[in-house]
Amino acid sequence: MSKVLADSGFLVALGIERDPRHRAAREFLDSYRGALLVPAPAISESCYFLSTAGKVRLLQWVRKTPRRVLEVPAYAYPEVGEILARYADLDPDFTDAAIVWLAEATGCRSILTVDVRDFSTFRLKRGRRFELVKWFEP
Repeated sequence: MSKVLADSGFLVALGIERDPRHRAAREFLDSYRGALLVPAPAISESCYFLSTAGKVRLLQWVRKTPRRVLEVPAYAYPEVGEILARYADLDPDFTDAAIVWLAEATGCRSILTVDVRDFSTFRLKRGRRFELVKWFEP
């Protein structure tokens, strides 16, 4: 089964109907037949941008299969910190660094993101790149 990581930008687009990428997010989900890996930090970050009703919908939505919420365990924090330091010139946030760590931990390099610049720059171990899934037209 294929799998893809969902970054905050995708979740926000999905949760706000007036977002210019909302329709593209819906269409992607309608046609995608794999597992959707949702990093817990991306949920938290997305909630900042959503209304209360949108937050509730997101929290209900992530519990449905084939979605899987991925936690970042406390033992990973030093490695997440190393990722933050390595890419300090990009000023990444915790969520971005956590997604890099989760990609390595899960072996999933495919990502749904609007942050094309940063996720084109981030590298996994052995120099592997993220695979940016085309889900919207820039």
